[in-house]
Amino acid sequence: MKLKTKVWTAALAAAMAIVLALGGVEVIVSRTKVSPEAIELSVIHADDAVERAWKLPAAASFRHEVSWQSNASLCGPSSLANVFRSFGEEAASERSVLAGTGPCWTGFCIIGLTLDELAGLARAKTRRSVIILRDMSAEEFREHLKRSNDPAHRYIINFDRKMIFGAGGGHHSPIGGYLENRDLVFVLDVNRDYRPWLVERTRLFDALNTWDGDKKRGMLLIE
Repeated sequence: MKLKTKVWTAALAAAMAIVLALGGVEVIVSRTKVSPEAIELSVIHADDAVERAWKLPAAASFRHEVSWQSNASLCGPSSLANVFRSFGEEAASERSVLAGTGPCWTGFCIIGLTLDELAGLARAKTRRSVIILRDMSAEEFREHLKRSNDPAHRYIINFDRKMIFGAGGGHHSPIGGYLENRDLVFVLDVNRDYRPWLVERTRLFDALNTWDGDKKRGMLLIE
């Protein structure tokens, strides 16, 4: 009887956690929704430009494909899954990235993951070097973007959507590369509503150079 009670208690706790998670995600979505019109006006989706970006050396390793985040809170794990897939590693899905780890055990990250939390998750799933890049100058950011075209490196950027789209909150997505001659950054957005897009380097830097709690946003370098 005691065992059955413990099982029911655990099941009830899990159910409550999921309900709370769903409620939290609903609040996040309602507060950060960006209209399709705002998305199209804010960044470049033109087929010819994006097609050129897909041919960049590192971007090509993603094979013209992005695995979309399954809910609004999982942009970080989804970004890692896409990066690991591009490297040919085993943890190539949200589920495999989250398996056996503490964060987001319900399948929801409630308010999302910070850059530091995402770095910890990455280190638990790969033997590659995972470096947090924070408090960069505009020039340091540009130098890293040049390196993003090297197939040996992958970058995941944490930025504030509001600085680019006029609304939205913090978000993680891989960087596909840098069109240096046009000063445009290729962002492999893991949100299906946005799709991969190009944006001016200075605008993306302004969106990165914002605060998430008491720390600046930044990038992860995985190599």
